[in-house]
Formats: sequence, structure tokens, C-alpha cells
Amino acid sequence: MIHVVANIEVVEGKRDAFLAEFHKLVPLVYAEAGCREYSPYVDEATSIPAQGGGRANVVTVLEKWRDVASLKAHLEARHMNEFRERVKELVVDVKLQILKQA
Repeated sequence: MIHVVANIEVVEGKRDAFLAEFHKLVPLVYAEAGCREYSPYVDEATSIPAQGGGRANVVTVLEKWRDVASLKAHLEARHMNEFRERVKELVVDVKLQILKQA
């Protein structure tokens, strides 16, 4: 199994609009072969120093996939291309970390 941490930076003030579109996508992704988890998160404000500052314009998606082939199929899925088209004016940057257990 692989884990993916996707950090999606959105246009200032547009996080809620992005999340509204994202939540429509979630059931389609869970229906994909190999998907084990696909959930969006936002920073929780705390006083823990190691956390650093809150990121008001970032959505972090935590994903688990059976294997890299499943992730690649997900990235090429029709509903993903349609989603990217719908949110292209809301997204500033996307960074992926693809991890395996050590």
C-alpha cells in the first residue's frame, strides 16, 4: 500500500469553494479500484510550536492506494480531469508526497 499527501494551495479566500467541489468528487474516487482512503483536511489552529503557522489557503488530502498503478489510474480518471477543469481558477499549486512504509 502507498500513502499520498497532497497539499493543494488555493486562491486566497477560495478554500470553501474548492472544498465544495472536492466533496462532490470524493464518492467517485472511493469507487475507484485500489482506493483505500481519500479525505480532505485543513489545518487545525493550535499553540504547538512545531506546527508552524496555520495555512488558511491550503487543503491537505490524505490518500491510501493499493499500489502506484492504482494511483496512476486515479490521476488519469475522467472525473479527475473534469474536477481539475472545474477548479483550475481556484488552485495555485499542488504538491504530492508519495510514500511507502519504511
